[in-house]
Amino acid sequence: MILGIIVLSMLSLNNLSKSYAQRILFSQVTFNIGARDRLALLGANGCGKSTLLAIIAGDMSFDSGEITRRKELTVGYLKQESVKGGDKSLLSEVIASATALSTLERRIRIVQEALANNPDIDTQTQLMFELGDLQHRFEAADGYNVEQEARVILGGLGFREADLDRPMFVFSGGWRMRAELAKILLQNPDLLLLDEPTNHLDLETQVWFEEYVRAYHGAVLLTSHDRAFLNRTVNRVLAFEHNKLSVYSGNYDDYVEARQQEMEILQATALRQSLKIGQEERFINRFRYKASKASLVQSRIKKLDKITRIEVPRLERKISFHFPLPPYSGVDVVMLSHVDKAYGANVVYRDLNLLLRRGDRVALVGPNGAGKTTLLKILAGVLPFENGERRPGHAVVSAYYAQHQLELLEPNNSVLEELRLAAPPGIEDKVLRTILGGFLFSGDDALKRVSVLSGGEKARLALAKMLTQPANFLLMDEPTNHLDIASREMLSDALEAYSGTLCFITHDRTLIRQIATTIIDVSGGQVSVFTGDYDAYLYHKEMTREATSKTDCATAQAQPAGSNSRQKRALVGELRNDYYAKSTPINKRIEEIETELAKTEAQIKHLEDCFALPEHYKDSQDVVASIECHRELKMHTGKLMADWEKLVSNAESLRIEFETALNQLGDGG
Repeated sequence: MILGIIVLSMLSLNNLSKSYAQRILFSQVTFNIGARDRLALLGANGCGKSTLLAIIAGDMSFDSGEITRRKELTVGYLKQESVKGGDKSLLSEVIASATALSTLERRIRIVQEALANNPDIDTQTQLMFELGDLQHRFEAADGYNVEQEARVILGGLGFREADLDRPMFVFSGGWRMRAELAKILLQNPDLLLLDEPTNHLDLETQVWFEEYVRAYHGAVLLTSHDRAFLNRTVNRVLAFEHNKLSVYSGNYDDYVEARQQEMEILQATALRQSLKIGQEERFINRFRYKASKASLVQSRIKKLDKITRIEVPRLERKISFHFPLPPYSGVDVVMLSHVDKAYGANVVYRDLNLLLRRGDRVALVGPNGAGKTTLLKILAGVLPFENGERRPGHAVVSAYYAQHQLELLEPNNSVLEELRLAAPPGIEDKVLRTILGGFLFSGDDALKRVSVLSGGEKARLALAKMLTQPANFLLMDEPTNHLDIASREMLSDALEAYSGTLCFITHDRTLIRQIATTIIDVSGGQVSVFTGDYDAYLYHKEMTREATSKTDCATAQAQPAGSNSRQKRALVGELRNDYYAKSTPINKRIEEIETELAKTEAQIKHLEDCFALPEHYKDSQDVVASIECHRELKMHTGKLMADWEKLVSNAESLRIEFETALNQLGDGG
């Protein structure tokens, strides 16, 4: 097994605090980052996540506390801010940042030192696995140059071969952010600090990046609003709650469940304490002026003074809204017939035909630049096209939420004035304020100027504007951008309850899974309609890819050796992807079993300690119950061990099979 090999703290934070003016951003933040940790930093927008990352990276100072770093620790830091593009080509810019080989050498030394200093046989076995893997990677990096590694990473992040020689300044801000991410990944640092790394990635690139993070040999600390990404990549959650940081084991769903249980226990404990305090106070008030009870009253007053009152933290406010009941439309909502669309010489669609029907919940998916937004605009009727016809259905009322919706807000308007402009005449301000209250603009917040709003606040205002006029056809382009996780969940619930027709683009896979009943794949000027949910679509796509891959492999094996090096690299990539696809769930299950074994063994030890106490045998029913529990735990432990041994054997077989296949291809890595 490779995961969780060396228990080393690379970086430690102790009682870290940071304030801006009179506002405490966070205080007494304490946690460690181990060599293989996958940590998510969660919290509402503005709680200090980006600030904490900047402090750890050394880009920002802190007020008090201490940060301890391991000697020679290397850190890669991806900020949210867009970077300027220079005259260098994309490939040259990325290669200039490479330090991969030196990092691998250092990691090999660390593992070798751990091997020399750790006599435990099991740990040594694990370390040997990791050392072999690191040496394999080192040989791989020595077998092909840094340029090839840069090409692999850039390809994984969605860049085409033709992009590599283009100067940086020609790329949009989103693509330059991908290039920044590529530079950091090529550096292969000990610790990755990633601030919203998936913001500019399309769905396919997110999947590649997700696997990269899962297989990464360093530590990762990241922020993200993508719940699916968090569930797939992290094993510990650091949650900012009321200026303090709480630490939870597991992924995002584990955190939500643990937090819910924690709150239920806290509320129940606070209620019991409140009832007890009330009882004591009633006794005091009843007998306060009776001389015969004076000593009892004083005793209870002192007792109350010593009680530490349990405070249940107030839950963070969340946006709360539902789309109004829309008017009924015809069965056919919108039809595109033989549509041609081009931007100058760039032909996006030719002879496009598409029909959306009442009640459809359509997600448009595909790589960035494939034409998803163009298609959404054509469906919304806000973008002209050269040839063909757009035919809306009977009684269709559309509402379009654009990516640039935030830019269309008038900076000098107040929040209330901006909403009033979108509302039909005659709607009272009281109604508008009720809508704004659901989007967290209550009281004087409704009078704020648009110019001072954050990105998240502007996104909430743009969504609120959609509620002023009932529409039976919603078209939404990246509606979750700038929204925190809590707000995304509320939007998902509102869209799920919406009874009209919906067509949307999003990089939030959780939203697609929850809402979409039809997937339209947009690629190369073609649209493919898949009726079914997102997981069924992914399965269909994977089956199609495997069938194509097998055909390509058969073709490649029939060709003379060395006839096509690019094809050979593609085969190596396919082997790696297949290996990680098969081994990742096995390694994850191994970790889960090890965690469960630790808990079970702790329970067994506790029972056995009880068996050694004479007082344990006073209640015969308890004795019988504990003996039965001990027997069941032992049986469960045996089953877990059998499963663990089988999985470890499977993982080792997969590794040998993978390395053998690489050797047969004559690949250096």
